[in-house]
Amino acid sequence: MSYSIDANLLIYASDESSPHQTKAIKFLLARAEDPDLLCMTWPSLMAYQRIVTHPSIFSNPISPEDAWENVTKLLELPRCRIITEERDFCSDYRTATEGIVTRGNLVPDAHIATILRQHGVKRIYTADTDFRKFDFLEVINPLI
Repeated sequence: MSYSIDANLLIYASDESSPHQTKAIKFLLARAEDPDLLCMTWPSLMAYQRIVTHPSIFSNPISPEDAWENVTKLLELPRCRIITEERDFCSDYRTATEGIVTRGNLVPDAHIATILRQHGVKRIYTADTDFRKFDFLEVINPLI
């Protein structure tokens, strides 16, 4: 079985002001022992990098170097892989979003969901309830 992690869990783990930080860190540390394949997407990792380094979002953002080091540590896990758009992404995106009004903040989620679907990844860990709109995904919030 394979799974993915959304950027918000990575962000919570880096946000010292978040009440979710401890649970997010504990969840991420447990990935090293998880026997399942962790499939990360560049859109999730770039969202993490963009948000945790942004001075308009955090009063004390982390440095780009520290944020990238966090990404690197995640990618170095033995069962972590990067998955990307496959051939026919355009058609698959249309299929994945059929019947869903995909606009605004749902667009990057649909992008990630489509990549997951293309690779047969059916589970995503996230605190973002918008992923529940994609009926082909099992959405688990490890913070509750």
